[in-house]
Amino acid sequence: MITENLKIRTKQFALDIIKLVENIPGSSTGDILGPSLLQAGTSVAAHYRAACRAKTPTEFVAKLDAVEDEIDASIFLMEVLLESGKVPAETARPLLAEAGELLNITVAAAKTAHKDSTPGSASSLPPLRTQQGPR
Repeated sequence: MITENLKIRTKQFALDIIKLVENIPGSSTGDILGPSLLQAGTSVAAHYRAACRAKTPTEFVAKLDAVEDEIDASIFLMEVLLESGKVPAETARPLLAEAGELLNITVAAAKTAHKDSTPGSASSLPPLRTQQGPR
């Protein structure tokens, strides 16, 4: 059930990112950062779905690393757009909060998958990151 819930949440996150990007005022900043945020924010859901289809714990953790990277990029880009005044706080802050929660869930899932793997295969898993939440 957690898998389905996260599929729904990451897809909604992608849809909310689309709405945010569509409302960035036209400027060179928006023209450059908007597409980057659109790519990162929508990739969160795509990478999470790929992680759900992983065939091994190693593959699962590696795909969760991609989810984590895209969430982190989304957080950074939203922070820059927010702090530069290109997006309103009332729009960006809820998305930043959701991104922070998704990041924490992703990190916890990777740790659990790493811990639950058999002792013989644990050394083959990629090292875990410790980053959590928006900065």
